[in-house]
Amino acid sequence: MTSHRVDESTRSHDLLVAAGGGAVLVVCGAIAHGGKVGSVERSAFRAINDRPEFLYRALWPFQQFGNLVVALAVTLVVAAFLRSWRLGVAALAAVALKLELEKAVKSVVERQRPGTTIGDVHLRGDVTAHGLSFVSGHAVITAAMAGLIAPCLPRRWRPVPWIIVALNGVARIYVGAHNPVDIIGGIALGVLIAGVLNAVLGPARHLARRHVPDASPADPIA
Repeated sequence: MTSHRVDESTRSHDLLVAAGGGAVLVVCGAIAHGGKVGSVERSAFRAINDRPEFLYRALWPFQQFGNLVVALAVTLVVAAFLRSWRLGVAALAAVALKLELEKAVKSVVERQRPGTTIGDVHLRGDVTAHGLSFVSGHAVITAAMAGLIAPCLPRRWRPVPWIIVALNGVARIYVGAHNPVDIIGGIALGVLIAGVLNAVLGPARHLARRHVPDASPADPIA
């Protein structure tokens, strides 16, 4: 298979990933629309938010990966280490898309934080009981950066960014900032962003071509 065909196949995969993220986002938006929290989601929130106080210190570092500046800085460091300007550009584009698309989603689906929708929750750190919570901005940017970084890493390291995404989501529920569907919807939006940027900029494809030359034989002359 030629490198061109590999590129097209990978680009199609990236677009399918983006479409999957968009589909999950729509489903989560439908669940959160109207501002209510169902019994299943409420139980899932309680199962995490009611955990002991000593977990705060353990989860705090993972919550910071959802900070816009931290997420961007980490990705730019990885881009510099891999010498991939495409990954750096994709990271900057992901920040811009996150800010605009999150705003668009919140203009359509208005759901308040757990302190308002559930009440009597454990609020930790500087989390407030009020404000729009769907989608989780922390989840969006963490998943978007993970979706850009993971394909660029050696296979054995690719789960690491997604483990951080999961722990970031758990941390945001634990501190009382978001309900579970807010997190899942945020991850879905981040995956959509990463899928589109991977399809357009292809940092992982560029790195693969740099290290693995096209060894396919020339087409035979008819």
